[in-house]
Amino acid sequence: MYSKKKDQPEELYSQSISAGKRKYFFDVKQTKAGDMFITIAESRKVFDNETGQFYFDKNKMFLYKEDFEKFQRGLSNAFHYIETGEIPAGEAEPMQAEHNDDIDSVLSDIDNIKI
Repeated sequence: MYSKKKDQPEELYSQSISAGKRKYFFDVKQTKAGDMFITIAESRKVFDNETGQFYFDKNKMFLYKEDFEKFQRGLSNAFHYIETGEIPAGEAEPMQAEHNDDIDSVLSDIDNIKI
């Protein structure tokens, strides 16, 4: 189903979770071909020191049905590692620190984008 507004997919299901200064949104939408997908968004209230005002920084990702199993496995493995400190059997070693610096740089650039 598509909404009348700008030919955008209509939300079939939506759930939000408040977590401190952050809010997470899980929305199920459908393509014109009838394939469902999930958008996961994070919104957080941020203070802009230059303007002296608050704004909402929002980041969104799209998760398509063909990737659900891999995404779920990766997320589950990450949770397992955090909870136990053990690498899940049959999985690759976690990223080394030097790679994390590159990722932190990219994430920092993304965090500075105002939407």
